[in-house]
Amino acid sequence: MAIEDRRQRERIARRRLITTTARNLAESEGWDAVTTRRLSAEIEYSQPVLYKHFGSMDDIVEAVALDGFGELAETLRAARRRSAEHDDEIGRVAAAYSGFAAKSPALYDAMFTRPTRLHFGAQDTPTPLHEAFSELREAVATVATARDVDTLTEVLWAALHGMAMLARNNRLRPGHDADRIEVLVAQFRTSGS
Repeated sequence: MAIEDRRQRERIARRRLITTTARNLAESEGWDAVTTRRLSAEIEYSQPVLYKHFGSMDDIVEAVALDGFGELAETLRAARRRSAEHDDEIGRVAAAYSGFAAKSPALYDAMFTRPTRLHFGAQDTPTPLHEAFSELREAVATVATARDVDTLTEVLWAALHGMAMLARNNRLRPGHDADRIEVLVAQFRTSGS
């Protein structure tokens, strides 16, 4: 049993090395630089070893995205719980989401712009996706009153995503991210009253 446990730990460590290396390469050079050949050279494993863990580059990107959704859920949860007061949960969560998107653009791309088989709101939605959405939903619930919380959450998420992508591509005035988030969040706070 100890040998099988060790092999399992080694498989997990190799898989983690592959996804971490892919993510680091993508953050420093973009996703176009992440190829199986490049990953093999970086981690010093053959391409067949990569394919033992992942069937394709798309599978690697998907694994990176799943890690990202777990990190996003943790980031939003920490922002939501930063204070016992519910008075500005939605503002803290919106700012945390924006900061997350800006801090790791390649990770954010893997999560939201690159094609994957990951889907929200489906029977097979992976836990990290569900948890990230749930953290947004919990913050929106504090201001939803009688409105549909799921729809409001989707609208907030879409607005935050749009602002993140527009800001990243220099389509918005720099230095006004906090102002835009405050205007957005104010709409959620007041429209349910």
